[in-house]
Amino acid sequence: MGSSGSALRVCADHRGGINWLSLSPDGQRLLTGSEDGTARLWSTADGQCCALLQGHESYVTFCQLEDEAAFTCSADCTIRRWDVRTGQCLQVYRGHTSIVNRILVANDQLFSSSYDRTARAWTVDKEQVSKEFRGHRNCVLTLAYSAPKDLPSDSCLEAAMGGGLLVTGSTDDTAKVWQVASGCCHQTLRGHTGAVLCLVLDVSSHTAFTGSTDATVRAWDILSGEQLRVFREHQGSVICLELTDRLLYTGSADRTVKCWLADTGERVRTFPAHRHSVSALKYHAGTCGGPIPGEVAARKGPVSCCVSTVFTGSGDACARAFDAQSGVLQRVFRGHTFVINCLQVHGQVLYTASHDGALRLWDVRGLQSVPPSPRRPAAKRSLSRLFSNKVACAAPVPLQPA
Repeated sequence: MGSSGSALRVCADHRGGINWLSLSPDGQRLLTGSEDGTARLWSTADGQCCALLQGHESYVTFCQLEDEAAFTCSADCTIRRWDVRTGQCLQVYRGHTSIVNRILVANDQLFSSSYDRTARAWTVDKEQVSKEFRGHRNCVLTLAYSAPKDLPSDSCLEAAMGGGLLVTGSTDDTAKVWQVASGCCHQTLRGHTGAVLCLVLDVSSHTAFTGSTDATVRAWDILSGEQLRVFREHQGSVICLELTDRLLYTGSADRTVKCWLADTGERVRTFPAHRHSVSALKYHAGTCGGPIPGEVAARKGPVSCCVSTVFTGSGDACARAFDAQSGVLQRVFRGHTFVINCLQVHGQVLYTASHDGALRLWDVRGLQSVPPSPRRPAAKRSLSRLFSNKVACAAPVPLQPA
């Protein structure tokens, strides 16, 4: 079921598991954050490490790469900003009193979430907290931001929403919408009966989609706080989300990815074949004809026309490529020994980062469109333990022989 993918390069410089992988907007660099307390910058041209970012006193939980700066957050309660050319630390942001889970750089602002039950906004070049968002009763996990230009022009709301809206998801079973300018809670989104693990925002329709340990995804109007619809077919925690072209892709601890019509909640198809939780998810529209750069390109033949693909990473240590239209498994990428925590696609290369400490580069050319197979009823599975980001990293599942 799907041919095996070939690894172009294995980058094993980290001395601990890789918790996150970020691609720069210009596609020229990758950033990895690791359990070893460091981050590393990599060139997408040749897969070489071009900078080691050292300074955190505990493991790096998350990272975001911009064209000129890299941002990392850590269990040491701090966030750091780095120069991507020199690897020098430019700023250290202190204020959180527990593990910083996520960061988001948008609209010249830096946002962060933490186990200390707060989210914060920072002035990027001054290392200062500009706003503190307090109100969650437990750990704040995930973040999304809607800029002022994406919000409706309403004179009554202009002052309140002049700084945009920040959406946060928490292990207290709620999501909250915050007015960035004032720091006030604009809406509390109640309905989940489990922790909110993941969040994606459709800024054009002012809709937030939240995935939870209660096995549902919910859609919300972030302006009114109204729950718009519930996506109910998963049998385990919803771990990751991706929204593209009015289609919502959801990855779950029930070992499947599902595709839904975002506007109606109708399930379009299911992507099975995983042997453990789906821990990472990426939709790729594909390109035709682009070569793999650098020395990697010299090892391969002509480029085939690509199709829209859903790439997944799993606790079974494999990455997979599925035809987005048919749901058919196209390729399995084997080589990691523990859970794949994150993945990115650039050009004709898939990048996977794992708790085994390795960054692997895979050739994704030659994926062909496959007609759908006859539908079979999905097996129901009950899961005894809830998924959490840290548990997935701390208890990876070794790859079993194929």
